[in-house]
Amino acid sequence: MDLQRGLIDLIVRCERRVSAELSDYIIVDILQVLLDAKKSRKAMNSEEVRERVIKLRKSQKLTLKGVASSNVRRQLKRLRDIFLVEKIQNEYRIIEFEELHILFEKRIKEVYLKSILERVSEYFNSLK
Repeated sequence: MDLQRGLIDLIVRCERRVSAELSDYIIVDILQVLLDAKKSRKAMNSEEVRERVIKLRKSQKLTLKGVASSNVRRQLKRLRDIFLVEKIQNEYRIIEFEELHILFEKRIKEVYLKSILERVSEYFNSLK
């Protein structure tokens, strides 16, 4: 569990574009909740995710800052934007209940990072 949480934290930190606020750490808990739900192949709406995050944070004696419904939905959107989570009929799940390492190879590495590298390359080529 600690290794999994560490990997989640690493993924999220790599995605951050600005310095972290306290509420940003909630994204790690949201991803953890979705990974736990993946084991039973269960998709959840944003309120179910929020309730489980609150339960998780209370069990770990963490503050409940950032667990507002609007922030949970915002963080779910961020996870969707980096190709880890999908939304189907107002329910969220890890994409196709796939393993994270496979999602990284298929979605993040081949699509997300590739497009970023292409844009950077185009930019540097235009500076010639």
